[in-house]
Amino acid sequence: MSSEIVSAIKQICDEKGLSYESVVETIESALAAAYRKDFGEKNQNIKVVFDSETGKSVVYDVKTVVEDLPEEIIEETVDSAKTEQIAEDSNRRLDEEAEERKFNPKTQIQLSEAKLLKKSAKIDDEIKTELEVHESYGRMAAQTAKQVIIQKLREAEREMIFSDFKNKEHEVIAGVVQRVEGRVVLVDLDRAVGVLPPEEQIYGERYNQGDRIKVYVKAVNLTARGSEIILSRTSEEILKKVFYLEIPEISNNLIEIKAVAREAGSRSKVAVLAIGENIDPIGSCVGQRGARIQVVIKELGGEKIDIIEYDEEPIKFIANALAPAKVLSIEIDEKEKRAIVTVADDQLSLAIGRNGQNVRLAARLTGWKLDLIGEKSGKVEIAATDPIIEVAEIKEEVIKDEEIKDVKVEEKIAEKKTKKAKK
Repeated sequence: MSSEIVSAIKQICDEKGLSYESVVETIESALAAAYRKDFGEKNQNIKVVFDSETGKSVVYDVKTVVEDLPEEIIEETVDSAKTEQIAEDSNRRLDEEAEERKFNPKTQIQLSEAKLLKKSAKIDDEIKTELEVHESYGRMAAQTAKQVIIQKLREAEREMIFSDFKNKEHEVIAGVVQRVEGRVVLVDLDRAVGVLPPEEQIYGERYNQGDRIKVYVKAVNLTARGSEIILSRTSEEILKKVFYLEIPEISNNLIEIKAVAREAGSRSKVAVLAIGENIDPIGSCVGQRGARIQVVIKELGGEKIDIIEYDEEPIKFIANALAPAKVLSIEIDEKEKRAIVTVADDQLSLAIGRNGQNVRLAARLTGWKLDLIGEKSGKVEIAATDPIIEVAEIKEEVIKDEEIKDVKVEEKIAEKKTKKAKK
């Protein structure tokens, strides 16, 4: 029997990821609750010591030794009517001396009484009195203990999972798509299931059962039903993490990612800086024949990625950020943090990008407001170049519109932006 109990406990530990000691403590707590319910008395502090090797348990009444107190204090403490009256009287306050002189007959025993049980007893010692184990205790205890053990193990598992994933909050982890419920994707994270809500999904990306994906742990909350893990695929941290994993120079701190601007599922710009000597930051990220960057692109569902060389000089950094367009000149206003960028007329549309995406990402990457001017035409393009401008609201409108399921999201976004600009 003992070997079966030990193997059962070890199996629980392996399945739930709990320590052997914590499971034994839970069993002892459950057995104590069962004994207290059916055989315990009012002023008994029941503790059970469970021996997993033999399968037997010993029941004790455990009390802490305190100094002898005057009879009136004992009577006042034991008198339940007075105790209730004191508890209900919110205006009454005990001073420190009176607080120290309170006596709890359930958990405490006076020194004089303790010496009758153990001659060497002294203050703060624990006196354990072994209690009789009734014949019916085994059967009744087993039923009660089973329920308490199940409940406590669930609580311990919930707390452990919450603690584990709380430490991973704002990190990137791998998961497997478990199932799709409507527009919500449930992701298996090994010990828990995370939720990928619609607003955190990459637009146009398909999630099929069994797909292995990387997700950003946006928030971890503890609810009555367990841990609620909110995931994201649109976070810039995912892009950084993939770069870190796929490009050795970044993981070895030879190249640093200085800034990221991302429109998830469409296009991103990443500014990199070489820390080590004789290192080409762009070439290292792209890899031979584009092998490294293709792995990153595949991980992000085909999202286009521009690698930009970072420069402390704002003019050079802005010029690099507007690539692939070629810049003729840049005038900057440090106070307003605004830059006027002049490009050739045939480069203007390239600098702006489709639906203003290139200049918008460049502005967010650099942190500067960008105004584009054609060299000969003098045409000024200012639309959507403020780095704080986001298109999330427009995208949310598009994705919620049930009538445009078969229309490309980017085209619909451009249409809505044009309507808003006219207004």
